[in-house]
Amino acid sequence: MSIRAPRHHDAASLFREHAGFVASFLHRLGAGPAEVDDLVQEVFLVAHRRGGFIEDGRARPTTWLAEIAIRVASVSRRSRRRSREQPDHDTVADAHSHEVDPARAAETQEALDRVQAALDSLDPERRAIFILFELEGEPCQSIAGAFDIPVGTVYSRLHKARKQFKEAHARMIERERRPVRPSNRVPVMS
Repeated sequence: MSIRAPRHHDAASLFREHAGFVASFLHRLGAGPAEVDDLVQEVFLVAHRRGGFIEDGRARPTTWLAEIAIRVASVSRRSRRRSREQPDHDTVADAHSHEVDPARAAETQEALDRVQAALDSLDPERRAIFILFELEGEPCQSIAGAFDIPVGTVYSRLHKARKQFKEAHARMIERERRPVRPSNRVPVMS
């Protein structure tokens, strides 16, 4: 039986292989389109400062990068709150759809907005685990290794995140289905 030496991934190879994953993950964590590139760059700078990733069987490169991305996104949110900078909703609104049917495109966008809003309702730790497992297909063992938590904690947070996500999503759908009632109040003329 031969013992395999741990494989080392430097920041450059990590970037080539996983920059798309990190950008998608940050977006799903709630980063705006205007800030994703800067946050991706910061994630890989941190990876470089840490000397890259060494496979030790506990985590995968993607879950290790996700752990860094969560911290980078958290710092960005805190600094944005302090500076009261508003997210760039105009960039999203100006994006043009390539769909032929505008009604279908609008329905798709509404569904995506509901999913993102339901994700945004989760606390950051549960959201990260939910995204990694449900959307990125990462195994719980790898998530546990990346976050240095017991695998049982991953299962518990994932269970709670699923429940909160379903409840938040259902509330949004219910709100959309409720008819808008006209106000019974008579406008007061001054």
